[in-house]
Amino acid sequence: QVQLAESGGGLVQAGGSLRLSCAASGRTFGMGWFRQAPGKEREFVAAIHRNSYTTLYSHSVKGRFTISRDNAKNTVSLQMNDLLPEDTAVYYCAAGGFGVSENAFDSWGQGTQVTVSS
Repeated sequence: QVQLAESGGGLVQAGGSLRLSCAASGRTFGMGWFRQAPGKEREFVAAIHRNSYTTLYSHSVKGRFTISRDNAKNTVSLQMNDLLPEDTAVYYCAAGGFGVSENAFDSWGQGTQVTVSS
């Protein structure tokens, strides 16, 4: 397991962009992002393999969000464009394995709030 620290959340208008970043305390295999909106279960957003070119996206964000990583710095980023009010959630960074399930990851950040106003 590693320690994860997210940054970059905030308030943005619909149609705007935000970039989330997550720094890991050590080397990781897969990294990903999940989110949890009020009253809803946490859901998968995106994941990236250590090879940096194998990625997974949820249907709701594909084409708008881009995940990337810098293995030299042990960081992962999530560029979020064309944000919608329904993207409002706490976004969590995850590290460990690779997949769309929470069970694939064994390290979690504290979360960062993203709020999209209409």
